[in-house]
Amino acid sequence: QEHYGGLNGLTVTWIGDGNNVLHSIMTSAAKLGMHLRIATPKGFEPDLRITKVSKQDSNKYGTKLLLTTDPLEAADGANVLVTDTWISMGQEEEKKERLRAFQGYQITMQTTKSAASNWTFLHCLPRKPEEVDDEVFYSPRSLVFQEAENRKWTI
Repeated sequence: QEHYGGLNGLTVTWIGDGNNVLHSIMTSAAKLGMHLRIATPKGFEPDLRITKVSKQDSNKYGTKLLLTTDPLEAADGANVLVTDTWISMGQEEEKKERLRAFQGYQITMQTTKSAASNWTFLHCLPRKPEEVDDEVFYSPRSLVFQEAENRKWTI
């Protein structure tokens, strides 16, 4: 909102794990008027209960919701590209399996080619290079440090 002047009509794309951060976005995006595009590998989709609520909210508020396994399909037209850790606390034993499953899900400048011309990038930190490359993470379009500062004020 701070960057775009409002949220209504924005397209947010999540590329990564169907985790708690994605669940929070899914339960709020439609209510804020945002379209949501989600790409997760098979077996790493968001919780079905959250997906059901998100679909209902999308219908109720007239927004679009896409779930796919194709990161480039999800990135198409995105204003905001978002990812998070692929290996959350308690999942360390699954690291090798997860890194294999998430091959091709790293956000790179190639990912952004089909995004909206005003795309930005968010990550709630800490970031691992396999999730997003340096070129995107440190680009002028990356809002990760502003995001971190804003989170500070909510604590």
